[in-house]
Amino acid sequence: MTEKTQAQQIAKLEEHVAHQARAIDELSEQIEKQWKLIDLLKAQQEKLVDRLMTLEEQSGDAPPVTRPPHY
Repeated sequence: MTEKTQAQQIAKLEEHVAHQARAIDELSEQIEKQWKLIDLLKAQQEKLVDRLMTLEEQSGDAPPVTRPPHY
């Protein structure tokens, strides 16, 4: 190989590495955003479960199952 073609190949490889590094950075940012959203959703779900449990405790016993009067 000539010195010129080697320099061109090196330049192509450097460009390829730069594109991959940018793609990795973008993917890392997306993953970070998704984890933040997952944490937020988990916290909201836990709050909703707590509220539901509180409401169930306050509601008391379920009414008895009886036949309607028209039977």
